Amino acid sequence: MFKQLRPAIAMLGLMTLITGVAYPLAVTGVTQLAFPEQASGSLVRDAQGNVVGSALLAQNFEGAQWFQPRPSAGSFATVASGASNLAPSNPALAERIAQDTQRLAGEGIAPVPMQLVTTSGSGLDPHLSPSAARWQIARVAEARGIPANALERLIDQHTERPLVGPAVVNVLALNLALADNRVSAGNENAP
Repeated sequence: MFKQLRPAIAMLGLMTLITGVAYPLAVTGVTQLAFPEQASGSLVRDAQGNVVGSALLAQNFEGAQWFQPRPSAGSFATVASGASNLAPSNPALAERIAQDTQRLAGEGIAPVPMQLVTTSGSGLDPHLSPSAARWQIARVAEARGIPANALERLIDQHTERPLVGPAVVNVLALNLALADNRVSAGNENAP
């Protein structure tokens, strides 16, 4: 019996070393060499070099002076990443969307873009469509005392046009541009 177990145990040990240690280390090494920024989490740093977030994850911004990302089912916590898993027919989902729509409708421009009241599949999508970002211009311009056309130009500068898919705006990058005073404005507060 030991004669049959010995090769099985040896093969288990060998495959564990190959697939559990050597392969992950090799993939990590190659990605660190070929794509160091992405392999390290696409971290975004401020002018002092401090990490302020990731270009791949949405963050919550409090206050009318900031562009707001999509709502997060997990309160922007990466541990709870995921959708709310509420069916479209669920009354709780309909009630939350109605409350968010009513709150945002007070900003004047109607209708409220669906992206601003519905969560993404991950709950942490950092992007909005340019139209959803533009919808927020009136609020941000009023809160910051910035001309609306300056914010329009800022959104255009931060619009990413991938090879595949629609144009998007990274809300973190847009808000960091506001925080870095890249637009002439008063009433600047850091995120």
